[in-house]
Amino acid sequence: MDIRIEKTSISDVIIVIPEVFGDERGFFMEVFRKDQFEKHNLPTEFVQDNHSRSVKNVLRGLHFQWKPGMGKLMRVTYGSAFLVAVDIRKHSPTLGKWFGVEVSAENKKQVWAPAGFARGFCVLSHYAEIQYKCTGVYNSECESGIRWNDPDIAIDWPVRDPILSDKDKNAQDLSAWLRTSESDVFKY
Repeated sequence: MDIRIEKTSISDVIIVIPEVFGDERGFFMEVFRKDQFEKHNLPTEFVQDNHSRSVKNVLRGLHFQWKPGMGKLMRVTYGSAFLVAVDIRKHSPTLGKWFGVEVSAENKKQVWAPAGFARGFCVLSHYAEIQYKCTGVYNSECESGIRWNDPDIAIDWPVRDPILSDKDKNAQDLSAWLRTSESDVFKY
């Protein structure tokens, strides 16, 4: 089995497409296989798996963590969602740039974004389940977010009036993050 890799407009954000074998009974695919990820220079050390379920129009994010830095491999296992990654690395040539793609249980795509990216999603179907493998263990003292509608980033979300948590409603703009000493953690 082999995975396919699709490049995106931000070189460090990768779409991973597993080989899927299906017939009238259903399908089989390998979501993660160390040798295949090594072959494509993707991370192989994941330390935490997360699973969330949200209803239509919920927008979660844009979240990130700096200690330890946390890369995420995200996929949708039920329904569909628009997955987004924003480069928040202070000295990166793509600082403030975003990439977004519709991912669904049907297309089985996965999105990899390393530490130094804020990630989020909005649910497009009646509900969706999103699973993600993380390269760092969650640390509530070293995590934050960027406002989902920061005008300097200008993400073209497919949802106009999203359902947000209080935390996401009150997230900082990218410019505020860049003024913190923690923002020096992410090296390009």
